[in-house]
Amino acid sequence: LIRHAEPVDDMRGRCYGSLDVGLSPRGIEQSTGLATELAGQRVLRVVSSPRVRAVDTAVPIAAAHGLEVEIVDGLRELDFGQLEGRTYDEIADSLPELYRRWMTSPTTVSFPGGESYADLCLRAGTALEDLRTDACAGAMVAVTHGGVVRSFLSQILEVPPKRMFRLAVDYASVTRIDWIGDEPVVHAVNVVSRS
Repeated sequence: LIRHAEPVDDMRGRCYGSLDVGLSPRGIEQSTGLATELAGQRVLRVVSSPRVRAVDTAVPIAAAHGLEVEIVDGLRELDFGQLEGRTYDEIADSLPELYRRWMTSPTTVSFPGGESYADLCLRAGTALEDLRTDACAGAMVAVTHGGVVRSFLSQILEVPPKRMFRLAVDYASVTRIDWIGDEPVVHAVNVVSRS
């Protein structure tokens, strides 16, 4: 699992999950670096969230292996509904109770017109499980979002939802999970290139 590379600076301090946001110049460097680092691996499939920031991260990785990126809708980030595109300050001012709950108990909030953490877990968990059972011998790279990686790790490691933010998932980080039959083995979490 790879979290997409760094997005454009314009979105700092804004809520975005379902919005299409491109990569920053640093993000473009990170995606190219990931492609170089993974070039020696036996990657047979590259799948991605439909969001531009994920696809733009996945394309160089797929190209390095002579593959096309397969879009998997279930790998998209949490939909924040009516909060999409708004600054955190705007949300705090206009919806103080919702903002307080979001900042103190984020996995208990259902976003107006959007999703809840439980919705994300069900959608992303189903998508990743379908991909796993459909996998061929060799590695599959799934480029997705921080929320998806955390929710999946939380599920397979049986981490309570309220503790999921204890799992660091930086931009352009790699989380490696192998499967022995139906048993997941987590080899690495949040591995970020030093270059």
